[in-house]
Amino acid sequence: MEIIRFIASAITTLIFVYLGVYSLYLFVFSISGKLIRVKTPAKSSKLAKFVIYICSYKEDEIILNSAASAVTIDYPKHLFHICVIADSLQPETIAKLKKMPIQVLEVVFENSTKSKALHKAIENTCDDYDAAVVFDIDNIAAPDFLYRINDYLQAGNKVVQGHRLAKNTNTKVAILDAVSEEVNNHIFRKSQRVFDLSAAIIGSGMALEYNLFKDVMLRIDAVGGFDKEMGILLTHDRVSVAYAEDALIYDEKVSNPEMFKKQRRRWLSAQFNLLKKYGLTSFKALLRGNFDYVNEIYQLSILPRVMMLGFMPLMLFISLATPGIGPGWTLWLAATLCCYAAILVAIPANLINEDFWGAALKVPMIFVTMFLLLFKLKGANKKFIHTQHIHNTE
Repeated sequence: MEIIRFIASAITTLIFVYLGVYSLYLFVFSISGKLIRVKTPAKSSKLAKFVIYICSYKEDEIILNSAASAVTIDYPKHLFHICVIADSLQPETIAKLKKMPIQVLEVVFENSTKSKALHKAIENTCDDYDAAVVFDIDNIAAPDFLYRINDYLQAGNKVVQGHRLAKNTNTKVAILDAVSEEVNNHIFRKSQRVFDLSAAIIGSGMALEYNLFKDVMLRIDAVGGFDKEMGILLTHDRVSVAYAEDALIYDEKVSNPEMFKKQRRRWLSAQFNLLKKYGLTSFKALLRGNFDYVNEIYQLSILPRVMMLGFMPLMLFISLATPGIGPGWTLWLAATLCCYAAILVAIPANLINEDFWGAALKVPMIFVTMFLLLFKLKGANKKFIHTQHIHNTE
């Protein structure tokens, strides 16, 4: 019996170390991001020349709307070029796109991925650009997006992640997805810069110096999670990622549970595959003092925030039900409060309303969904899993 208690205590202690450190990490970054202001660059009179790559896969109506919006961005027209990578679009859509003042690059892949699309785009655009910007098919940039990104580039930043936020909150799932995006923006982008660490790249709405973009993209062949691998490669090379909170780009949030499951399954699979590929390299980086890279790898090892919202009270309940085994309930209570406080502090005030509290009732269901997905990741990173979008002008 003592052996069983010892094993149970060892297991719960290890779980506490993992979840407790993570909760403290979230708390420190979330609070710091509220208390400490990150300096923004001054407005620059020098303007960079951009190429904007819009990755489009199917969903013809969406790309027509997004491409038309990109053309209207408020920036000197001779200083930005739009390249739509047209994968599996209808002929009539291609014809409509070609009437716009943009480049339309038709591609065909046996297995489509975003990294393949961007490789082909690099091959088919000239090199006379200062920076490359990547948009998803559903992204709508604020009119001054390029001006705001330009300020960061002219201030010496080689990589800049824009502020991606929801353009739709039409369902409870979409509301929670929008909240999740903003929590991540606060903790893993804005607050990282407080400690001079790299902001997490999302995969769209980011800009890189063009030659750097070419170099890092040609080293990426990920089926999913190309953005996570990009962040790993950049920090490994000691290239820091800035966060432009005022460079807004609107992104469609997942509206229904099935699409949510497909998207999160793809994300989780990519995360764990990259952790398996790069995880051990963090020890060598730590010895070399590359804390930015170590932090990037650590972020691969942590659970999605919604899972923390479920695991922390669950472990607190278990500690109350099994006194004397592992860390006491007071430690679990402290860690749980840190976790919940960190996430609540990170939510923008404008998103906390009646609809939010109604959507929050779905969190337990989403926790169960995410937990079950952990056992269904096999094969998810071998073939591109498309997340279907809905044409929404909200």
